[in-house]
Amino acid sequence: MRMRNIPDADERIARHGSHVAIPAALKGNWRDHLHVSGPLHVELGSGKGQFITTLANRHPDTAFVAVERFATILVQLLKRIPEESLTNLAVLNMDARELEVCFAPGEIDRIYLNFSDPWPKVRHANRRLTFRSFLDIYRIVLSEHGDLHLKTDNIDLFDYSRESIPAAGWTIANLSRNLHAEPWSEDNIKTEYEEKFSGMGHPIYWLTATPNRKEA
Repeated sequence: MRMRNIPDADERIARHGSHVAIPAALKGNWRDHLHVSGPLHVELGSGKGQFITTLANRHPDTAFVAVERFATILVQLLKRIPEESLTNLAVLNMDARELEVCFAPGEIDRIYLNFSDPWPKVRHANRRLTFRSFLDIYRIVLSEHGDLHLKTDNIDLFDYSRESIPAAGWTIANLSRNLHAEPWSEDNIKTEYEEKFSGMGHPIYWLTATPNRKEA
């Protein structure tokens, strides 16, 4: 789907109080910046923000960071964050490859990958957020008991991830091929994309994984 261009997107983002313009300056100090002493959770590819803003509202004692590389989409996310509210949520306009530059080793407790671009062509496999190079970055920034949560409607990306994650020295702890049919899924927070495609009858695939520290 083609993104609608917003000519002043960069200016809107820069003006918003939740946006961090130089995230590397907060490396190791995200909890202090967000005035939260609890866990730090990061979503890569936050889209329009329904998932991360709902989480931040529900869990004020947890620090959240939304990462979105497309400014035009990020503007839509920021509309969900009125000024002076959701002070436990920061928003970054950057690529996931910069994660290690902006977060200290062991600083993050959970990483969410929700409906990431599947990059279906084989030659683009290294752009998938569950490619080995990304998983190696996640291992560095995740805490000792940190984990990765993945949701997708794309069976090819899911099956690829089921192979790439263990191959990179991780353990898949939980897995479902139909998340919304699980009896415990009532606490699942849906993204906008998830609502659309599950409403069309598409199953949602989900897994959680933890890095094997002996591989570090």
